[in-house]
Amino acid sequence: MSTVNTSSYTKVQFFQRQAASLLLYQSVLQGEVAIAFLDLLQAIRYSDADGRNCLQAYGNYFQALAASKQTWEEYLIRQILMADNPFTRLAQQRAFADLPTALVAAAQNDLQILQNLYECNSAVLSEWVQFVTHLPVSPVVWYQESENIKIYTDFMSSFLQLETWADAVENLATYYQQYGTGLFAQYRAFRWQNGNFTAIPYPDPVKLDTLVGYEWQKDTLLKNTKFLLSGQPALHVLLYGSRGSGKSSLVKSLLNENGHKNLRLIEVTKSELKNLPQIIEQLRGVPQKFIIFVDDLSFEEDDDAFKALKVVLEGSLTARPQNVVVYATSNRRHLIREYFSDRPTPKDNEEVHAWDTMQEKLSFSDRFGLTLTFESADQKTYLQIVQHLAAQEGLNLNQEDLEYKALQWATRHNGRSGRTAQQFIDFLKADLSLDRENKNSL
Repeated sequence: MSTVNTSSYTKVQFFQRQAASLLLYQSVLQGEVAIAFLDLLQAIRYSDADGRNCLQAYGNYFQALAASKQTWEEYLIRQILMADNPFTRLAQQRAFADLPTALVAAAQNDLQILQNLYECNSAVLSEWVQFVTHLPVSPVVWYQESENIKIYTDFMSSFLQLETWADAVENLATYYQQYGTGLFAQYRAFRWQNGNFTAIPYPDPVKLDTLVGYEWQKDTLLKNTKFLLSGQPALHVLLYGSRGSGKSSLVKSLLNENGHKNLRLIEVTKSELKNLPQIIEQLRGVPQKFIIFVDDLSFEEDDDAFKALKVVLEGSLTARPQNVVVYATSNRRHLIREYFSDRPTPKDNEEVHAWDTMQEKLSFSDRFGLTLTFESADQKTYLQIVQHLAAQEGLNLNQEDLEYKALQWATRHNGRSGRTAQQFIDFLKADLSLDRENKNSL
């Protein structure tokens, strides 16, 4: 028998039934915060004699909110915006007038339910817990200014002011069409792993303006990426050349460019390339633009990954989605490893058209629409990179000493390259900082 009064008991029961009545937006109540919320409702409704289970449930709820750095209200709104369900997926691809009537009605039903749950905030729950457990004061209510991406856009502000959230279903469909849903709306970088997209919460923050040299290559790649973002036909790109020349950093820096808010980067390892057609089909029809990033690409003969990538680059009976391109880096101009023994000789039982096979291997890189070459940095370029990085880090060292140390570093380590320059600056910065600390401690 619950110890909560009849009025509160009825309200708790109402909220539980509402939560169970969702038709499309069940995912909103499947996160850690929502599960703790539902557990707390259950504990309030069926509290034990001393209310211990209720207090523990409230503690779990408080901790879940604190870990997420969101209030209950912020959590619900965020989950609505990110929800991945039949309504949100179809809303990205069709005009609102073309959506099935039953789907729209189900979305309206769920929005009204979620509005009711929104009003069951932490302050209300805290008062109920106080009553059930006979505490002299109500438990602390979690509250903090949101540190997350700003979710109270103009649309959401107007959404919250509506008397009935169900009236916002058309505007919400427009929001999904513009910004997408699910992981792709929440994160910018991903990797394909074990058949699923896995978000990368903290992608490499490298900026385009920190990369010195290879200006033509940078401008060309940036222009092609702008084609992708504007909906124009964009080309697949192969970046090949010397190790440490900044090929991978250049691709990753595109994610941090102003104006590239709708760009997403998906890292696919060579071992996962066989899934490339499947990956691309999952990206079709969503509003974001995607770069599939394949680093350090090369193939052995009869490699299944080679065949999968070839299908994507050359096309198949299925139309290529306009929101996806492949950017690959390699240290090899000819991506398929070739041996002298592969070259045809007039022997018995030899392949009749062996040279055709040979040419197919050698020309595979030509299937990329753009090939950008990164030659080894000469001494002048290497020193320019060092000076640029040193200026960014604010290292107080005269130019002659800086260049002398940089050249010594390159000789003793990995030769002249952008990577070597960055490693040198990182080491120098740490060394100077430690030196200052030692002097200050004397």
